[in-house]
Amino acid sequence: MSLVREQVARLADWVSEGDVVVLSGAGLSTDSGIPDYRGPSGMARKATPMTYQAFTRDPVARRRYWARSHLGWRTIGDARANDGHRAVARLQELGLLRGVITQNVDGLHQAGGARDVVELHGNLARVTCLGCGLLSPRAELESLLRQANPHFAPIAAEINPDGDVELDDAELDGFRVVDCTGCGGMLKPDVVYFGETVPPERVSRSFELVAGARTLLVLGSSLTVMSGRRFVLRAAKDGIRVAIVNQGVTRGEPYAGLVVDGPLGEVLPQVARQVTGLYRLET
Repeated sequence: MSLVREQVARLADWVSEGDVVVLSGAGLSTDSGIPDYRGPSGMARKATPMTYQAFTRDPVARRRYWARSHLGWRTIGDARANDGHRAVARLQELGLLRGVITQNVDGLHQAGGARDVVELHGNLARVTCLGCGLLSPRAELESLLRQANPHFAPIAAEINPDGDVELDDAELDGFRVVDCTGCGGMLKPDVVYFGETVPPERVSRSFELVAGARTLLVLGSSLTVMSGRRFVLRAAKDGIRVAIVNQGVTRGEPYAGLVVDGPLGEVLPQVARQVTGLYRLET
């Protein structure tokens, strides 16, 4: 038996014991056509993420973001859940998961069938008004942006993990930003930008889930930023098992009892199939 097969079998045993909390990152969605932040090498990709300060204080940066995001939404909005997402939903269906925490903003866990997902960084499918606080579907904003910019159709070079695209500033001439139809306030994707704080209720709910876990299962995250790594640190401190499935480098390895370096779209369905077999034997 190969090392990876042995690791998958061991992971299936851990998961079959139940009380698993999933913590997922961008690597889980790459099979859906959404790039991750670092790739297997662990080196950050060239895209510079939007910051809250730049978005709210700089009209040019805000216009640039919305133009690029308007183009990128065609990919994000059309993305479909992959086998990894569906495998997580299957484990939840079997009653083996205490919860799912995701750092992703693509909504693909829910599209794959998962329920009650804690979206640490929000969801690109929602838009919030910074003036009146109104939440609205992204589809409504996209319709308004198309009406305001009927001739805006540049070719995007490359989509970024945050849902916007690489686009030359010369292509932005004439692009019009849309404001809140209710109060005229500034609209922003309902996601946590760099420089923002994750809402405390999401953080506390996540720590609560981890505290009651038998296993914290990290999927597709390099754990480079503290937003996700703090849950691994807490689990390790409290003696909770940590398992990681990721392609490439991850900063969580010193705290993990099991690390599987492999494609999530292959590893997770294998785990789900093996766990389903174990579950049937026990019941």
